[in-house]
Amino acid sequence: MELGIGIGWRPEIADEVEALTGVDWVEAVAENLCADHLPDSLVRLRERGVRVVPHGVALGLGGADRPDPVRLASLAARAELLGAPLVTEHIAFVRAGGPLTASPRLEAGHLLPVPRTWDALDVLCENVRIAQDSLPVPLALENIAALITWPGEELTEGQFLAELVERTGVRLLIDVANLHTNHVNLGQDPAKALDELPVEAIAYVHVAGGVERNGVWHDTHAHPVTAPVLQVLAELRSRVDPPGVLLERDDAFPPAAELAAELDAIRATLRRAAPPAGARPTTTRDAARDGDGPGVGDGTGVGVGVGVGVGVGVGVSESDGDDAGNGVGDGGRAPAAPVPAGTRDRTAVAQTALLSALVAGTPAPEGFDHRRLRVQSRALAAKRADVVAKVAPELPEILGDGYRAAFLAYAGGRPMSGGYRRDALDFAEHVLIAGGPADPVARRLLTYWWQDRSGARPPRRTTRLVRAARAALVGK
Repeated sequence: MELGIGIGWRPEIADEVEALTGVDWVEAVAENLCADHLPDSLVRLRERGVRVVPHGVALGLGGADRPDPVRLASLAARAELLGAPLVTEHIAFVRAGGPLTASPRLEAGHLLPVPRTWDALDVLCENVRIAQDSLPVPLALENIAALITWPGEELTEGQFLAELVERTGVRLLIDVANLHTNHVNLGQDPAKALDELPVEAIAYVHVAGGVERNGVWHDTHAHPVTAPVLQVLAELRSRVDPPGVLLERDDAFPPAAELAAELDAIRATLRRAAPPAGARPTTTRDAARDGDGPGVGDGTGVGVGVGVGVGVGVGVSESDGDDAGNGVGDGGRAPAAPVPAGTRDRTAVAQTALLSALVAGTPAPEGFDHRRLRVQSRALAAKRADVVAKVAPELPEILGDGYRAAFLAYAGGRPMSGGYRRDALDFAEHVLIAGGPADPVARRLLTYWWQDRSGARPPRRTTRLVRAARAALVGK
C-alpha cells in the first residue's frame, strides 16, 4: 500500500494543508475527530483523492489492562468514517492503577515507555491482538520518544519490535525523530535499531522537529525538523523504501512556505539516500537469517532473527485485498498464547509505581534515574498545562500571566484521573475554592465559566463551597 508524502492535518493549519502541493495523504488525531461527521477541510481533501489516516493516542496498548472496548469502537468508527486504509497507535502506556492494583486510576496525559521485557511483550502482544480483532482495517504501531528507561530491560528496541511483529503480524509506524530522541536521551543507536527491526513491516514513517535543552532532547513537534533527524531518515531509506513518509507538526505552526520547505527537505533526503538500483543492503537481521550472525532470543525459544521471516513480508495481508508488496501477513503466525498467569498483575504494579512517582510525587521505584524522573515529571505537568489551555482557552484568558504557575501548582498535587476537559474543570474549581483569582472580575468570570460547564451532579463539599463563593460574589 503506497501512501507517498504526507503531512499531519491539524485544525490550526487546515487551510495551509489544503493549499500545499504534492501532498498525497494526511494523518489526523483520531480522538480529535467526531465519530459521526468530518471537518469540512477533511471532506474536501478526501474529495480530491487525498487519503486520511486516523492516528490514535489514547488506547494505551502497552498498559497492563486489556484495551477499552469503548475506545476501540470509537477508533474503528473513525476509520470507517474516513474510509481509511489503516489506523495507527503507539507502543506506550498512558494510564495505570485501577482494579489490577486496587488503587486509584491515574492518567499520564502523555505517552510513556513500555519496559522492553518479556512480561511487557506478552501483555502488549495480547492487547494488540484484541485491537486487531476489533478494527476494520490493519493496525500499525509507533515507537515512542522517551526521557527515561526502565531498569532491567531484556531486549533492545529493535529486538522488541521484531518480536512484536513476529507474534502479531502488526505493522510498524517508525518515527525517526523518536529514534533520534532516544539516541540523545538514552544513548540508543538509531542505526542498530534499524538493523534489528523488521523494516519490511513498515507501514509509514514519521518525521518531526524537537529541541535540545540541558542535554535532553524534547520531541516537541513544535520546532523545525533538524539535520540529525533527516540523517536517521536517510539511514532508514538506505535499508528500505518506506510506503509513506509524513511530516508532523502539532504546535507553534509556521507559515505554509516553511511547511512546504520541510516537505521538500524530506523528499530530497529520500532521493539522496536511495540505494543504487539493484543494491540490497544487509542488516544484522539478514545475517541472522543467513546463518552469519546470532538470532535474538532468550535462550528458551527461536531467535527473532530466524523467525521474523515467517509472518512478515508475505505481500498480501488478509484485510488489505490486493495491496501487495508492503503488507504484513499473518498466515504463518502461530496461534495466540494466553498471557501467563500473574504477568498482567506484575506489569500493573510496575507501571502504577512509575506513574505515581511521576504525577503524584510518591517515591521513585528502585533502579530509575531520579534526575530523569524529575525531568519527565515536569514534562508531563507542562504537557497538561498546554493541553488544558487548548481545550479551555478561556482559562489562560481569564487568569492571564498567572495561568501557567497556578496550573503547575495545582497539577503537582492532583494527578489527572479523567480527560483534559475534566482536568480543566477541576483546575478551575480548585482555584475558586482556594479564593482565587485575586482580581474580583477574573474571579467572577472564572465562577461563571465553571458554572456553565460543570453540569448537574450531586453537590459535593467542594461544590457547596463554590456555590457559597458564587453567592458572596453576587452580594458584592
